Amino acid sequence: MRSIAAALTAVLCLAAVGSVRAQVSGDVVRIGVINDMSGLYSDLGGEGSVEAARLAIEDFGPTVLGKKVELMSADHQNKPDIASGIVRRWIDENGVDLIADGGNSATALAIQAITREKKRIFVISGPGSSDLTGKQCSPYGFHFTYSTYAEASAVTKAMLKKGADTWFFLTADYAFGHALERDASSFITTAGSKVVGSVRHPLGASDLSSFLLQAQNSKAKVIALANAGGDTVNSLKQASEFGIGKSADQNIVALLMLITDVHSLGLEAAQGIIYATSFSWTQNEATRTFGHRFMARRHGQAPTMIQAGVYSGVMHYLKAVQAAGTDDAGAVAAAMRKLPVNDFMTQNAQIREDGQVMRSMYLVQAKSPSESREPWDYEKVIATISPDEAWRPLAEGGCPFVTKAQ
Repeated sequence: MRSIAAALTAVLCLAAVGSVRAQVSGDVVRIGVINDMSGLYSDLGGEGSVEAARLAIEDFGPTVLGKKVELMSADHQNKPDIASGIVRRWIDENGVDLIADGGNSATALAIQAITREKKRIFVISGPGSSDLTGKQCSPYGFHFTYSTYAEASAVTKAMLKKGADTWFFLTADYAFGHALERDASSFITTAGSKVVGSVRHPLGASDLSSFLLQAQNSKAKVIALANAGGDTVNSLKQASEFGIGKSADQNIVALLMLITDVHSLGLEAAQGIIYATSFSWTQNEATRTFGHRFMARRHGQAPTMIQAGVYSGVMHYLKAVQAAGTDDAGAVAAAMRKLPVNDFMTQNAQIREDGQVMRSMYLVQAKSPSESREPWDYEKVIATISPDEAWRPLAEGGCPFVTKAQ
C-alpha cells in the first residue's frame, strides 16, 4: 500500500509541475522592443530603450516563474506597415509576450490594433497620442510615460498664466502632431484664449523656414511646436537663425522636449526653455543611480523619459507575470492594473482602467551653462503636477471597453 501511495504522490507531483510549466507559453517569456533605431527619433528611444529593457530584466532576475526571459528588438523605421509586419511575425512565429516602447504614435496605433487582436501586452513609452487610452485603447495596452494630453496641459497652462492669449501651431503632419495640437488647442480655447492658425510640416523635414515664417507672420504671442525629436531641434535652431521667438511680443515653445533635444541644442541655446517630463535623471538619489548606470552602458548618454519608461514598463510587466503565475495576457493585464507601479521613477502609481499609468509629471526648465555641474546636468524641476491634474479624466477619453464597463 505504501508503494502504491508513494507512486500516486509522485504522479500528482509530476502533474503539478506540468501544470506550473504550462502557465508560461513556450517555456519562455519573450519581450520585444520596437521603435526607431536609426532615424529621427533614435536618440529618444532607439537602442537606449533596448538597454533600459535589458537593465530591467537583469534587475528582476534572469527568470520569471522559473522560465527564462528573452529580449528581442527591431527597427520599424517610423513606418506603420513595417511595424505591423514585425509585430505579427513576432507574435505568430516567435511567441512574443510583451511588445515594449512602440516608437511614434502612428506605429503605436498600428501595433495597438494587432496586440488587441492577438491578446498581447503592449507597454507604450515612446508614442504620445492620447488616443492610445482613448478611442484606440486596448485591454492589453498600457501608456507608461507621457501623453499629448499631459504634455499639452503642463506647457499651455504655464504659458497661459503668463498672458499668452494668441497661439499658432507648427505641427508634425502625422498622428502624434495632430493629437498634440488638438489637445493643446482644447486647453487654450477653454481658457478663453485663441488659436489664430497652424501649419503642418512633413515628418523629418530638413528645411522648416517657410513654415516658421508663416508662424512669425501670424503675430501670435506664442508659436507652439507640436513636433518631437529632430523636428523640434531643427525648428528651434532655424527659428533662432531667423530671430523668431526672441522678441517680447512673440515666444516659441516646445510642447514636447526631451533631454537629448537639449543636448543637441546645447545649453547656451536651450537655457530657459520650459517643458514637461515624467522623469529627470538628476531629480533624486534613485534617479541619479539609474542615470549613471545607464550612462555607463550608453557611452555617457543620459536616459530620456522614454527610455526610463521602458524600464518601468518591463519591470512592472515581469512583476505582474510573477503575481499572476502565468504569462496569459488577460491575467497579466489584470495583475498590472492591480499592482502599484514602483521603481526609481515611480512611487505607488496606479494603472487606470483605460491603461493610463497615473504618475506625476514635472515642469522643468533647461539650466544655464553656469548652473550645470556635470555632463548631462541640464534640467531643474520647477513644478510637480499631480496625477489627477496631469492626465485626462477617465470619463473624457472615450475608451470603448471602459465605456461599456461603466
